Amino acid sequence: MVKKEGVMKALKKVLDPEIGINIVDLGLIYEVRINSGLVEIDMTLTSPGCPIAPQLMSEAEKNVNKLKGVKKTTVEFVFDPPWKPDKMSAEARKELGI
Repeated sequence: MVKKEGVMKALKKVLDPEIGINIVDLGLIYEVRINSGLVEIDMTLTSPGCPIAPQLMSEAEKNVNKLKGVKKTTVEFVFDPPWKPDKMSAEARKELGI
């Protein structure tokens, strides 16, 4: 059975190449829904025009699809609420000197 904790662990392997911090600690993951092996992820970007959006989506889907029991992963970009630096984990803020 697929669990949210496993999905989040898989998503932590996806690094934002411009910043060098994973998308979970950056606070980009807004919601994870799991239903019968289908995983739906709502995520945002640090800016709506982010040029690496397709790469982040592809890597997120690829990493989650590797989990046992996952049939399909879909990532949808959402921008409400807008991302703010306060969504980052304490570790990410410390690493960036914020």
